Amino acid sequence: MLVYGKNVLKELDSKKIKKIYLSNRELIAELKSKNWKFELVPKERLDKMVSGNHQGIVVDIYDYEYSKITDVDSDFVVILDHLEDPHNLGAIIRTCECAGIKNVIIPKDRSVLVNDTVFKVSVGAINYVKIIMVSNLVNAINYLKENGYFIYCADMDGEDYRRIDYNKKKVLIIGNEGKGISNIVKKNSDVVVSIPMKGKINSLNASVSAGILIYGMNYHD
Repeated sequence: MLVYGKNVLKELDSKKIKKIYLSNRELIAELKSKNWKFELVPKERLDKMVSGNHQGIVVDIYDYEYSKITDVDSDFVVILDHLEDPHNLGAIIRTCECAGIKNVIIPKDRSVLVNDTVFKVSVGAINYVKIIMVSNLVNAINYLKENGYFIYCADMDGEDYRRIDYNKKKVLIIGNEGKGISNIVKKNSDVVVSIPMKGKINSLNASVSAGILIYGMNYHD
């Protein structure tokens, strides 16, 4: 997998790095001091390797290793119900890390996976949050219920998130950018929560909704 950017390189675990390609000569001394394998190449070559703003650095890393449902190790878990935009996934991972959430669950099929954009947008947070891949979201929800978690899913027709007393062990489910929460996931949730809207558009970006609810649920009086 190719990832890129100064912040991504700064936060990467050195064990995950295969090789670094750079056009930024200022980093040569630092890379040599760390004994990292690198190659100095023209900027044009980096432009062809990735489509984003690489800042003169492209890193070839080993493919991302997903965790398992049995690896859940925090009282607050976030589930993403077939999210499709890597920018949203990266932003949510970043918010989770900032809020102290260590586990994010995604489905194996029909969902965005961890890629170079996710790495870039998460600004290194991907290295501190476990991304757990599951074959079936309902089975994952039931597993968490059996282990004492209360399931909250976000949808427009739910209760005002500010008026709910949250369980200590809790799961927040964020839906697909266009379709929202799937019916089967909603049916297997304990409470549907919503964010009050006063505007005419009446909807928020998935990562923005996640940010509001994560902090609202995490620091609820």
